[in-house]
Formats: sequence, C-alpha cells, structure tokens
Amino acid sequence: MAFPGRLSFSRLFPVRRRVASRFAIPAAWRPDVRRLPLRAFLAAAGLLAALAAAAQDASRPSAPQAAAPSRVVTLGGSVTEIVYALGAGGLVVGSDQSSLYPEAVTRLPRVGYYRATPVEGVLALRPDLVLASEQAGPPASIERLRELGTHLVVVPDSPSVDSLRQRIRAVAGALGRGPEGERMLAELDAQLRQAQAQPAPKARALVLMNRTGTPQAAGEGTAADAVLRLAGLENALAGRQQGYKPLTAESLAALAPDIVIVTAASLPATGGVGGVLALPGLAGTPAGRAERIVAMDDLLVLGLGPRLPQALAELKARAAEAMRTPPAGR
Repeated sequence: MAFPGRLSFSRLFPVRRRVASRFAIPAAWRPDVRRLPLRAFLAAAGLLAALAAAAQDASRPSAPQAAAPSRVVTLGGSVTEIVYALGAGGLVVGSDQSSLYPEAVTRLPRVGYYRATPVEGVLALRPDLVLASEQAGPPASIERLRELGTHLVVVPDSPSVDSLRQRIRAVAGALGRGPEGERMLAELDAQLRQAQAQPAPKARALVLMNRTGTPQAAGEGTAADAVLRLAGLENALAGRQQGYKPLTAESLAALAPDIVIVTAASLPATGGVGGVLALPGLAGTPAGRAERIVAMDDLLVLGLGPRLPQALAELKARAAEAMRTPPAGR
C-alpha cells in the first residue's frame, strides 16, 4: 500500500529538528514513508516517538531528592534506641520521657511522655523529622503535627519480634540508612538465636512497674509479657489480665509468683526492694518468702527494642540465680 501524493511523515508525526539532530539519523536510514506498508509505517512512527520522549526526558532536570534530616525528635524509648543504634544519635535534638537509653539522650530536651505528646513542645525544637511510635498520642496531637506540616513518620511498635524488625526498617528508611538497618537486623537475628538457646529456669514470673505511685502488673498483650515468653518464663498473669493494671492483695497472693521482676526506675517509687517485699499479698507467695525480687533496666523489660537479645540473656541468668534460693521454711 502506497501513500498518496503529498502525505508526509512529518505531517502525521512532527518531530523537532533538535531531537532528530541529537540522534543524528543518517538520511540513508530514513525510509520513504510513501512506499512503506502501513504496518511498517506505524512501527517507524512508534520508534521515533519513543526516541523523542527519551530526548525530552533527558533534557528535563531531575527531581530534587529530599534532604537528609538534621534535627530529629523521637517519641518512644525503643524508637530512640534504634536511632542511636543506627549511628544517628547526633541528629536527635529531643525525645520523650520514656527514652532512657542510651544515657546521652537523657541530657537532651524532653517533650513530655509519648502517649501524651505536647504539640508545642515538639514544635519548639524545630525538628525536620519526628519519629513516633505507633502508640504515641493522643491522636489529636499526632494529627495536629501533620496539619502544621511537620515531617512525621509513625513506625510499628506492637509487642512482637516481627514488629521490632519492621520498626528497625522503618526508622532506618526515614533516616536514609537502609544498609545500616539491614546489618542491624542480621545482627539481631544472630544474637536472638544465641539468647534463646540459653537454658531458662521453670518459673512463674510477675513484672511490676510503678509510674504513678501504685504498682501495676504486666498482663498479656504487653512488651513485658512478650519478653517473659521469649525468655522461657511463664507470666503469672497469663490468661487472667490484658495490659497493665494494679493488683489487689488477694489477687497477688492467688497468683503465687516464683519471681517478681520490677523495673529499676520503679524501685524508688515503691520504696526499694523492701517496699516491694512489703506489698500487700506478696509475703505469702514463693517470691515473697524467698525474697526473689529482680530489678532490671526499664527498657530491657518493657521496650522490646534492639537490645532484646541482651534482655533475654540477662533475664534468664537473673531468674536462674534467683530460683536457686528456696522459699523460707523449706
């Protein structure tokens, strides 16, 4: 099929001269479109269209990449630990009251407690990135930060190892440190295998924390419960309670824990080890009679963070040592 008289390829599909000259298509290669079959003509048109589009894309400036953050506020102790473990602690300009590790972060400005985030306190630090646990709140404060244009990244923070892995990847991605995040994950998995291979004593444990003046015990669905189970210990509140709640003297006595684990920051508010032993209902339990009170770093027990292998190894060792002390009267 031949094309009539004056029908030209340039009229059907105009291509700028600068594009054609850029690709420098020799005249000998240019087909006489009037003698081309329709199918070949359309194929040639498609090829030149692709070449023209490529030339135009190449001439456009590339989109600017987002600048790396330089002023980071962290909301959530585990989130803060991950930032420092990735080597980005120097970017942190503020954190919340649950961020207790490493020690350097405790010298930075505080913005309150991450579950009661004050919008003004965060904005006062002029962050270009806010990394927040998914448990940070209240929701109205988080939404307000977004409305005001704050670069806010909310990361997974449920009490599981899978969530910890997701958290590490999310924080590393937000900081532009993906390779470092993958190395941290590989080290975490190797260390977890070693910690979980360590033998654990058979014991019923109760985790207590005290932030309000009234000790609260950790039930199911908490990071403390997950740490106990990963360490091979039985949570005395398994099947009885969800979350953190105060215990009555009767319920504490009925739980009959072998060991009581209390967070280090809770000891002063409870009156030290003596104050824990004096809690109503504890004296008649195996833990009370043998004075098996184990104090541990708050974030090791409650955080389910990047130091999880250390938490498991330490908890197993401390529990095994405590269980070697028999209850009084035996």
